[in-house]
Amino acid sequence: MGLSQTRTGVFTDREFYNKLLKLGIPVVIQNFISSFLNMIDTVMVGKLGETAIAAVGIANQYFFIFNMFMVGISAGSAVFIAQFWGTKDLKNIKRILGVGLGSAVLVSIVFMAAGYLFPRQIIGLFNNEPQIMEAGVRYLQIVLISYLFTGITFIYNFSFRSIGNALQPMVISTVALACNAFFNYVLIFGKFGAPAMGVAGAALATVIARVVENAVLVASVYYRRGVLSASLRELTDFDFGFIKKAYRTIIPVLFNDVCWGMASMVYAVVYGRMGSPAVATIQIVNTITNLFMVVIFGMSSATAVMVGNSIGAGEEGRTREYARRFATLSITMGVALGLMLAVASPYLLNVFNVSRTVQNHAQIILYIIALVFFIRVFNIILIVGVLRGGGDARTA
Repeated sequence: MGLSQTRTGVFTDREFYNKLLKLGIPVVIQNFISSFLNMIDTVMVGKLGETAIAAVGIANQYFFIFNMFMVGISAGSAVFIAQFWGTKDLKNIKRILGVGLGSAVLVSIVFMAAGYLFPRQIIGLFNNEPQIMEAGVRYLQIVLISYLFTGITFIYNFSFRSIGNALQPMVISTVALACNAFFNYVLIFGKFGAPAMGVAGAALATVIARVVENAVLVASVYYRRGVLSASLRELTDFDFGFIKKAYRTIIPVLFNDVCWGMASMVYAVVYGRMGSPAVATIQIVNTITNLFMVVIFGMSSATAVMVGNSIGAGEEGRTREYARRFATLSITMGVALGLMLAVASPYLLNVFNVSRTVQNHAQIILYIIALVFFIRVFNIILIVGVLRGGGDARTA
């Protein structure tokens, strides 16, 4: 008997949790490894000093805005793919995949062009200190190469999750992230005969990892000839009416993510004007916080897929029950993770090679984040998971 016919306890339904774990655990593992290696990257760059951390952090603010565009496009496309997968409408899955890929490539090219033409203006938005400016520009102009590959990878990763296959992108991303950590070590510090490139080495390592990830991911799509193995004709087999319908959902999701990203960028601008210690503080805070957010990213991804699939299958009762359960779980998980963040943060801060002032400021901020963590988790699950997964992008 399905959820549409009966209610079982939020914490006791095995079928519900089997689906949640199958979809969520690979995403959690993928994001945890990504966040952990990002922390290693920050620690490695931190060996070069607070100026290097600040330069990379500021240059990555531009990537953060690009990232929000990619998340918006990918998540908007994934809403349709999850629902089409619920009805096994393979033709429209390939069409919406084509819309997503085309949009991602276009946005990637725009961001790359702007980054190459105006690198100093971009870095200058956040900080005008000469040393940070030079290092930030050097990092940005190299790492821009990775944007196109990152955009395509985003679309395929979200699409895989929407059809219930979260394992494949997890494995591929794990290999790519390990590749990133290895080349960071080699190129930043000049190991195994390579030149010591500093922040430029960190940027080049990112490019290598993104190219490897994208190449392996696309090769795996067409090697196995699955649902996403579409020909160019199948990817472009849509008219203006289909694009218009797709963008009615994609644009609100994109607008939401970009607005959130721009608001975060305003904070980054303020911190940047306060000097390199403030930028280093926030870079470290974000790195540590993301280690605890990975569970929520996995849970929100699973929520969106489960809700989208159930709506696509016409199971309204099941969808409502899923929404109720995820709301309850989000508060429980938020409180637990907030406590863990508060307890673990003093130990995690010790691995960073920064001044005592930066550590103290980071600790205060992390305690504040831990206190309100459950609110953040609740909002993410309801907005990114339930509302977007249900196709209600305007409310989200």
